[in-house]
Amino acid sequence: MTSRTEIMARLRSKIASGHPIIGGGAGTGLSAKCSEAAGLDFIVVYNSGRYRMAGRSSMAGLMPYGDANQIMMDMGAEILPVVDHIPVVAGVCGTDPFRLMPKFLRDVKDAGFSGVQNYPTVALFDGIIRANLEETGLGFYKEAEMIHEAHDLDLFTCAYVANDDEALMMAEAGADVVVPHMGLTTAGMIGAKTAMTLDEAKTKVDALASAARAGNPDVIIVAHGGPIYSPDEAAEVIGSVPGVHGFLGASSMERLPTEVAMVEHMSKYTRISLPTFTRQ
Repeated sequence: MTSRTEIMARLRSKIASGHPIIGGGAGTGLSAKCSEAAGLDFIVVYNSGRYRMAGRSSMAGLMPYGDANQIMMDMGAEILPVVDHIPVVAGVCGTDPFRLMPKFLRDVKDAGFSGVQNYPTVALFDGIIRANLEETGLGFYKEAEMIHEAHDLDLFTCAYVANDDEALMMAEAGADVVVPHMGLTTAGMIGAKTAMTLDEAKTKVDALASAARAGNPDVIIVAHGGPIYSPDEAAEVIGSVPGVHGFLGASSMERLPTEVAMVEHMSKYTRISLPTFTRQ
C-alpha cells in the first residue's frame, strides 16, 4: 500500500513537470498488470469493472445486481496481489446502508487499498429518482461523508462529481482529486449512444473544476467519461480546459482497447486460407 503523502507528492511532482495525471479502472488482474506496465499513476477497482469485462454495460454497476462493496473487495483480492508499486484505489459505495462506513473504510485500508473513490455514485442519477434518494438518506451527501472519513484515515481520495454543488461539496470534504464525470463512455460494443459532444464536455469540465477550486484552490482535477474515450479526446480536454490536470479512464482504458485488440487479432486467424494441393 502506498501512503497518501507519497501519492500526493508524486502527483504534484508530475504536474509541476508538465505531465498529466493518468488513472485507469482495472476490472481484472491482467488489466491491473497492464496499467502498471503502462506507467499509469493509479488504478481504481470499480464494481462496474466486473460487469464491463464480462461484456455488460458499466451501468450495471449502478443497478441492484450484486453487493457493490463486496464485489469490489472480491476484485481487490484478485488485483492487489498482482501489482508491485501502483497505488490501488477502492471504488466504495458510500450510500451503502448495510455498512458501518468508518469500520468498512478501515477494512478497505487493511486490505491494502491506498485510497477510495465514490462509486457507485448517485451523481449519475437525476430527476425524481435522485430527489427520492436524497430525501431518504441515500443521497450524495453520504458519499461526501465517506470521502471525509477516508481523508481522516489518511487515505488518498478521488471524487466523482456531476454538478457544481457536488464539486464544491467534495472539495470541502477533503477530496484530493475531483473527477468531473461526463457520463457513460461512448464508443465500442456496449458504449453509450446518448451523450454530450466533446465541446459540451469541455464546457462542463471547466465549470465543475471552477466549482471545486472554490472549495479548495489546490485540488487536482482529472476528467472522465462520456465523449472522452481515447487518448486524442483526453489530450484535447487537457490541452484546452485550464486547470485540468489529467484523465481517469475505465472503459476507455480496458474495455475499448480489449475489443479492438482481440477482434483485430482473432480476425487474422479467420483470414487464413486453406492451401490447394495438386495430387501427383
